[in-house]
Amino acid sequence: MKKNGLFKKVLSAAVVSCMVMSLTACGGAAGGAQESGSGAAESSEAGAAASGAAIKIGASGPLTGPAAVYGNAVKAAAELAVEEVNAKGGLQFELDFEDDTHDAEKAVTAYGVLKDWGMQVSLATVTSAPGAAVSPMYKDDHIFAISPSGSSLAVIYQDPDNAANPYGNVFQMCFTDPNQGVASADYLAAHTDLGSKIAVIYKNDDNYSSGIFAKFKSEAESKGLSIVYEGTFDDSNASDFTVQLKKAQDAGADLLFLPIYYDPASLILTQANQMGYAPTFFGVDGMDGILTLEGFDTSLAEGVYLLTPFSADATDDLTKNFTANYKARMNDEVPNQFAADAYDCVYAIAQACEAAGVTADMSASDICDALTSQFTSMTFNGLTGQNVTWSESGEVSKSPKAVKIENGVYIGVED
Repeated sequence: MKKNGLFKKVLSAAVVSCMVMSLTACGGAAGGAQESGSGAAESSEAGAAASGAAIKIGASGPLTGPAAVYGNAVKAAAELAVEEVNAKGGLQFELDFEDDTHDAEKAVTAYGVLKDWGMQVSLATVTSAPGAAVSPMYKDDHIFAISPSGSSLAVIYQDPDNAANPYGNVFQMCFTDPNQGVASADYLAAHTDLGSKIAVIYKNDDNYSSGIFAKFKSEAESKGLSIVYEGTFDDSNASDFTVQLKKAQDAGADLLFLPIYYDPASLILTQANQMGYAPTFFGVDGMDGILTLEGFDTSLAEGVYLLTPFSADATDDLTKNFTANYKARMNDEVPNQFAADAYDCVYAIAQACEAAGVTADMSASDICDALTSQFTSMTFNGLTGQNVTWSESGEVSKSPKAVKIENGVYIGVED
């Protein structure tokens, strides 16, 4: 939602066009190519101090469209973190956040705009499919990127099927999809009171959803969990889940695992309620945001469990301060884990920059080398984890937390 200015838009058009055509030739993008809905004039130049040069951080995510809850949360939290870092003096950041509407081709367009702007470091993309489309560009241009919430292995690996050949300069603050699947199965195995017969509904044309399910199923089998029904859907039938729900109900499932995003999850909760089917609902990070979905009756989410690295009701000072400041910025909206991961991304970048002596006059390539070295050797303490580390592949190591929705808010579940 930011504009660079006419000259830069014109200058970048040819570069962006080439990128889109290249991606399409490789079969990597989906959806129609449209002009980016944002540019640098509305940029969240979040408080870059006028007294000195700022390191330019670029990002893209869905600020409009059905996944906008994620993108706007990431943008707001990143802006907040940038303002806080800049207020300390010394290291300065400038943030430009482009709208990619959760579309791969638009993410490629956004990348071109950001590169033309002078991006030196990146928060990559908010969602996985756009992330998979632009990660090769960060590799080719040697720009360091860390995604707050693009959890697919395709974001960090050039060969996502085998989890091999990592890009090496693209990192994740969020859990990978396989880790979410394993953690969910482990949690349910340790909490059999939530349900003994498990049904699953997942999106079979989505790397995020199918990736989580594959690992969940494997881990569930190894833990002796009983999966009594597996239901799928895709983009062509993502509005009516009555068939899947009826089959899950007929199979006697008392727990429904939903490794999906909040939009279809809201329909499943609504239609299950209409059928009188009330299993325990258990989701992962993609369901975070369901409480802010316009038009959804949040009472239907009462009792839903999900795994997340962040709980806004935590009582530590860092969480309390972040939650208060975020709510003040976002009209009393409670931050979700996407926001928390984005906030941590900015502070992790700041820690690495300070440790490596990174300055704004360095090239993006030199900054990339410095940050890659730091991220593969440092320990980070943030909102979403303590003693957080990263592997050389860019995968994060931290522990998930279970939360439950009670009275319209997320409540941490203590074991």
